[in-house]
Amino acid sequence: MDADDGGTKGEGSTVRAVDRAIAILQCFTADKPALSVIDIQRRVGLSRPTLYRLLQTLAATGLVKAEGDPQRFRLSHGVMELAHVWLAGLNKVDVARPILEALREATSETAALFVLREQKRICVLELESHHALTIARGVGDTGDITLGASGKAILAYLDDNRRDAILDKVTNKARRAELIKALDVVRSRGFATSHGEVIVGAIAFSAPTFNHNGEVAGCVGVFGPQARVKDSDMPRFGALVMQAANAISLQSGYRASPDARAKPVKSRRA
Repeated sequence: MDADDGGTKGEGSTVRAVDRAIAILQCFTADKPALSVIDIQRRVGLSRPTLYRLLQTLAATGLVKAEGDPQRFRLSHGVMELAHVWLAGLNKVDVARPILEALREATSETAALFVLREQKRICVLELESHHALTIARGVGDTGDITLGASGKAILAYLDDNRRDAILDKVTNKARRAELIKALDVVRSRGFATSHGEVIVGAIAFSAPTFNHNGEVAGCVGVFGPQARVKDSDMPRFGALVMQAANAISLQSGYRASPDARAKPVKSRRA
């Protein structure tokens, strides 16, 4: 074993070889799915012999594979198998609960998690405000994604074809144009708002959540009465729902590109 392969960093610490193997796996990104040995070496700073031994070990376990000439490495089927096991044990409600609890305390209003099912958004977790006057929908509440902050937060991030198919069903031209404009605003700032669209007298804020494939999976919402929630609360509440939604997305395996939420909505059917 050469100096680069040394065992542990010390009692109670991590195993050096494992740390380095993980560092190699973390070199691969959506933007750089295939890397040469030189590319990997630049990122992890290991000697060439040590790096080759680690790559051979990772390849033998199905975590990376070599291909092409000149040779390049990429993640292999073993990573997906591990991801499948992790996803199978993931409970969205359990993951979201502490995040929504923090959101409720930060806003003092009701916080909820919605998931997308076909063209509906379904409330799967709701933590009511501690105020006597509160806005609540209840777990199981279902609504069309063309209405309300929670619906628009999801609709704005659907793929173009699916979104346009839903917009086609809005037969009122003025309403469709208004909705398309609203979705553009959602995409530009990262969260949606509504005033009394679903519940009279309520103000709502919502931001989308994404799954490990980068697809919109649902949203996080905060809603309260207009008597207490003001327009001046928009920047703070918007930032808080985006932070909570992002935390849930990351826990679900989502990894965003820097401009993932900055693309405007485009539709030929305005």
